[in-house]
Amino acid sequence: MKVIYHPDFTRVYTQDPAAQAGRMEAVLKEIQALVEFLEPSPALKEEISLAHDRSHIEHVEAMGLYDIASLAAGGAVLAARTALQEFSFGLLRPPGHHASRSHSWGFCYFNNMAIALLSLREERLIKTALVLDIDLHFGDGTVNILGEEGWVRICNPSARSRELYLEEVQEALKEPRVDIIGISAGFDFHQEDWGGLLSTKDYETIGRLAGRKARNWKAGCFAILEGGYNLSVLGRNVRALLEGMADQG
Repeated sequence: MKVIYHPDFTRVYTQDPAAQAGRMEAVLKEIQALVEFLEPSPALKEEISLAHDRSHIEHVEAMGLYDIASLAAGGAVLAARTALQEFSFGLLRPPGHHASRSHSWGFCYFNNMAIALLSLREERLIKTALVLDIDLHFGDGTVNILGEEGWVRICNPSARSRELYLEEVQEALKEPRVDIIGISAGFDFHQEDWGGLLSTKDYETIGRLAGRKARNWKAGCFAILEGGYNLSVLGRNVRALLEGMADQG
């Protein structure tokens, strides 16, 4: 399993829960002995412009957040490219699924998932994609940018029981096949986080379902970090997802 990570992601770039000190370190502590790391470069402005209009990019620049947001977007692009050869995870921030084409909110600035998939599509590396957004909060930005694209399916499971939630995930992974599965991996639906629903084992199950389907389809599979704010459980939840993705049993 390749993990896309840059030391700059440990920097506290603003005052919100996604930027809190120690968040990246909590994940690194759990996974660093199990994975191989790749260091990303910032996304090119041409790549960011596939998902966002110029006024929004200029707004992020004016806030002084362009460097870290473009680095996160570049990490997502690298994760998606890597996934075509080997499953991958983007340990990156700021998150992105609340970033729409012309505005953003919810601790997000650029839509990392949309930029990654649009970049691969632009390079003709993929024709079709599935976005599985398992964050507590609806990925409105991803839907805004990709929702009208006929080549992308988007699933935001919303059931309020664990069993029905996992059924929604299974339903999303049915035919027709796609070239790549991208998981917007928020962990704030966990029992000890804001959502109070999913267990650590459930994240392993989600990873296993997605990984097995990708192998069956001979498709790529990658995940990128979105939410997840209880640092006492975040690391082990990420590890569970990655172990599930890697399980070839």
